[in-house]
Amino acid sequence: MGWNKSFKTLLALVLMLCLVPGISLANEETLIPMGDSIGIQMDLSGIYVTSDVKVGQQEWLKKGDIIRQLNGTDTKQLVQFERALQKDSATMILDVLRNGKQETIEADKSLIKRVTPFLKDRTEGTGTLTYVDPESGTYGALGHQIIDSTLQSAPSFEKGAIYLSEISQIKKSSPGIPGYKISSIIDQNKFLGNIQINNVYGIFGHWKNAYNKVLAEPLEIMQPFELMIGPAEIYTTVEGSTVEKFTIQITKIEEEQFHILLTDQKLLSKTGGILQGMSGSPVIQNGKFVGAITHMFVDEPEKGAALFLKTMRTNEK
Repeated sequence: MGWNKSFKTLLALVLMLCLVPGISLANEETLIPMGDSIGIQMDLSGIYVTSDVKVGQQEWLKKGDIIRQLNGTDTKQLVQFERALQKDSATMILDVLRNGKQETIEADKSLIKRVTPFLKDRTEGTGTLTYVDPESGTYGALGHQIIDSTLQSAPSFEKGAIYLSEISQIKKSSPGIPGYKISSIIDQNKFLGNIQINNVYGIFGHWKNAYNKVLAEPLEIMQPFELMIGPAEIYTTVEGSTVEKFTIQITKIEEEQFHILLTDQKLLSKTGGILQGMSGSPVIQNGKFVGAITHMFVDEPEKGAALFLKTMRTNEK
């Protein structure tokens, strides 16, 4: 089965923008592989409508609309929207961005007060930290784009941050049913790094230098042509906040990614296979850092795909 066909059966472990400094892979031979579970928070660039909702006799807010103003007041955050609702006015005029075009909607005052449960200004998720580059002070995680589960798209965002999290429970994977981690942020006041980029190769940003206790020793980056079919390891977290090492097999190698099979019986017993939230877990072979887990095969959760670290690094911008 070819990759394109196989890819249709994969489930992205999605949870769920300025440029980082330019990076020359040739000048950076090592990176620190991580494997820590992270909580991800992103403040969206406006108030998003999460479902179609009626706000007037003939007027609707549509899923994906971005509310810009209410009665002339800027409303980038829900708290601003709620304040504007309190002002006495017979009608409510909404300025929204719909499919890239500005629109004005006249809403009924009684109906507009009921829309708050269908609005959001933040998206959150969990994943796995892939690497930290101590030379450039940057990090990479996930190996794929964050897609908001409600909006079913990658939303634009104002700012974001990643936090160290701990896992309290595991919902095991089984054929056809992806499992997941249940985790929580350890300390909301201590973020690991900011989020500057969210693209199809992962999330990237600046590492907070003051928070270095989770750092391990750097490993040499493996070039794709060096990867061999055979045994390898992943670093990931499946209990608390402790990163553990588990055995896998590299089963297939392609241009930008490779396939893996979980073989570690301890890991399989605990998780049933790859979990949602495990994307970003570093892959190591022969002591070299080669890539990150990105997807699972839904019908065979012990199998999955991983992105070459070289591909992830060269698409940090």
